[in-house]
Order: sequence, then structure tokens, then C-alpha cells
Amino acid sequence: MRTLTLGTPRLTAGLDQHHRVDHTAHRELHGPLPQLGADDLITLAGLGSLRGRGGAGFPFARKVRAVQTSVLRRDSTARVVVNGTEGEPGSVKDRMLLTRAPHLVLDGAELAARALGSPEVVIGVADEGARAADPVLDSLRSAVDERGSGTVFRVVRMPDRFVSGQAGALVQGINGRVPLPPGTPRRTSESGVAGLPTLLSNAETYAQLAVLAIGGADRYAQEGCASQPGTVLLSVSGDTVVETAAGTRLSRLLSACGLSSARAVLVGGYHGAWLSGEEMSRARLSRDGMSEVGGTLGAGIVLPVTGDTCPLGETARVLRYLARESSGQCGPCVRGMPALADSFVRLLSGEGSPEDVLVAAGIGEGKGACAHPDGSAVFARSALRVFSEDLSTHSLTGGCSRPVKGELPLPDGYDTPAHPRLLVDWSRCDGHGLCAELLPGLVQLDRNGFPEEPDIPVPGPLEGDAELSVRMCPALALRIRAPEPGAAR
Repeated sequence: MRTLTLGTPRLTAGLDQHHRVDHTAHRELHGPLPQLGADDLITLAGLGSLRGRGGAGFPFARKVRAVQTSVLRRDSTARVVVNGTEGEPGSVKDRMLLTRAPHLVLDGAELAARALGSPEVVIGVADEGARAADPVLDSLRSAVDERGSGTVFRVVRMPDRFVSGQAGALVQGINGRVPLPPGTPRRTSESGVAGLPTLLSNAETYAQLAVLAIGGADRYAQEGCASQPGTVLLSVSGDTVVETAAGTRLSRLLSACGLSSARAVLVGGYHGAWLSGEEMSRARLSRDGMSEVGGTLGAGIVLPVTGDTCPLGETARVLRYLARESSGQCGPCVRGMPALADSFVRLLSGEGSPEDVLVAAGIGEGKGACAHPDGSAVFARSALRVFSEDLSTHSLTGGCSRPVKGELPLPDGYDTPAHPRLLVDWSRCDGHGLCAELLPGLVQLDRNGFPEEPDIPVPGPLEGDAELSVRMCPALALRIRAPEPGAAR
């Protein structure tokens, strides 16, 4: 993983001299951590215009205030959670921080824990599985030992899945439940870890908080722009982390990374938006700057594509991955995500139409159990806008001359079926309809009362109901096919 700094290093300070900044080097670089009460912390975060860096960009001061209010109302303690799961392909910045500059993250988390009276900080990280070494876990364990702090730091490993990084899913996992977004939205500030008011932000947010607290708001604002003081940390092409002042031109970033020839760029990750070449030249790397060109900074992920790959094919393979990553808890994911992926795949051969994609993108808009279907729809719609000429070529000729090179990163084995599948035997099915009653949202009946599809992926939370439908089917027309051995889930 390569690390670059454009301008004055803050989060990346010392990385040119140290592979990993230990606690001694960290204090020499950054200085001592101040003691702040909750009100002081809220004021400081407001002066620094600090917002979450995990995608939603929620004001950090409001998060702290909400937790403080819940603690006082309930007369309870609080908990502080660091989201370092980074389940989205292409995002590596939080992993870099936890591996190479862990004390910045722990400083910010400890500062918040002291202010809110939390005896514990929980750090969620992705489970590296069968790898012989886990650099993130090793770095965090060493950092905790180096600090000798009175604050307890607890590391919890989560499945390395796209939806596992969602705040509600992380809290579910910490609480010993299946790490999926809860079926109904919940405010972690009211009920999070162990049912207590919980402050939850991603790793970079806490690192930024530490820099802000140690240097003060005036020094923090010496970098960045008026609407967004400080720096931003960006994951570029899935293998490079860049720190630059907020408001830096996107074109400068691409040039520094040797990517000036990019035809288009996806900013914000797979819930972000594509930008055309002309928009790339105008875009600035801040929340307001990206909004001005119709984009979003999101989780700080920058993924360019060259003119040598088919951008529609790249988009289609990501949409298939996103559909597979559904947690299967609501209609917009269970029905809408596969429909969106299928409608986009049909565009490649010229059989589908942009209108089909737009219809699928609007299924259950704003009504999902989490932001996964809506974010995926934003990604798909932006592809239709930016690659309109490619759409015309595919529509007229049934394809284009460019291959799909896989320039957008996805996990190994992403295309291996990861879920069991419910199979319908048409020779037996008599249209009883019980399966649709047992699996509402997953099984849809046609106008004659028969299942619309003979082969249906079954998300994890619905596996028990699917097995029940097989046992209860009066015509014995259903069976379940297990996922292939080794499939990632």
C-alpha cells in the first residue's frame, strides 16, 4: 500500500520516517493529548467543522451532543466505538491508519471516552480470516500495550462484508448478534453497545479529532477551505492512500498518482457517483466541491477507469456484487438490488434500456432497512449519465470493442455464489402460494399464482424461513441448493 501527502502532513506525519509510528514517536510528532469535558469537546468539534469521514458526513459535534443528552436523561454510562471495518472494496485509508498510525485513532477515541465518561472503547475491524498475519490486529495490540492507558480498548473482528461496516450492523456484531443492519433504523446515540448511548464514528474521524484537539481549531484551519477545514484522507485505486488539504483539485490528485489519463472517475465508492472528464477538471475534494459537480465525497474513495475498459461492464459487475452483498431484510434489497443488476447487465448486449435501469433503481427508494439500495441506485444512475455515448454504442451494436478489465476492485471470489438458492420444480408446483406467504418479498407470484422465478438466492437471515417453506410445500416442489464450497459469505 502506497502513501502520498500533498501539502502539509497531518494524519500521515512521520510515515516518511517510520513504517509504523509507535507511541514514543507519536508523542514527539503530535504532542500530549489534552483533557476535555463533553461541552468542550462539542465546542471544539463545532469550531473545526468536523464531520464523519465514513460516508454520511454527519457533524461530529451533534453526535457527541446526542450521546451526552442520552446519558444525562437515562443517568447511564456511554460507550465509544471506532468503526475500522472498512468493508467496501477500494477503501484502504482506515486500514492504513490502524496499521501505521494507530495512536492518532486511539487518541481521538480516548479523548471522546474521557469526555463522555465511557470506561471502554470498542474497535471494530475486518476479520482477515485464514491469513497467517493480521497487520491491523497486531498493530492495535501493540498500540494498547504501548499506551498503558486507563481506558480499556477492546477489539472486535467482524466479517469482511460490504454491509458489515454499516453502523447498525457493527453494533449488532459487538452485541453478539448477526452483524447485519437492523431491520428498523436505530439511533446508536440512544441505544448502541449493550443498549447504552454510544458514540460511533470511523477511524479517520477519530484521527482527525486528535489532530484538531492537540493543535487547536486555528491551527487545524490552516489547511483546507472555509467550508471544510483540515485535510482529507483518500483511498485511490484501492492501493494508494493520499492525504491532501480539503478543497484540492481532483485533477491534481490524479496527476500526483499518475492517473491523469483517466477517462472517468468514481468518487465516494460504490454508493458514490461517476464524474466525467469535464467534471473531473472542475471538481474539488471537499463536500461542497463535489456537490457542485453532482458528486459526493462519501467515504473518500477515488476509483478511475481508463479508456481501455468498458465502463458499463465495470459498473455491471459491481452492481452484481452489491446485489449479492444484500442482507436480505427488506424488499428494496431482496427484489430491487437483483433487478437493478439484471437491468444493467441487459444494457451490455443492447437488450435492455436506460428506462429499465431507472425503474429498478427506484424500487422502494427511501424505504430500505439501510442505505444500501439507495446508494447503489445513485451509482447506477450516475453511470447512465456519464457513459451515455457508450450506451448508444451498446444499443446499436450489442456491445463495444473494449473488454472489462476489472479496474474497479472487488473481493476475490466475489462472483462465486455465496448464498443458498431456493429452486422451484415446475413439474410439481401447483400454484398453492404458501411459499410466498412464508417468504414475503423473496418469492413473488405471477398473475396465475406461480413463483415468478425458478432460482432465487436466499440471504442469510432468510435461510431458516426458506428451509421451512421447503418442508411445508404441499406439492414438494421446492428444494435448496447449498452455496459452492469456499464461497465468501
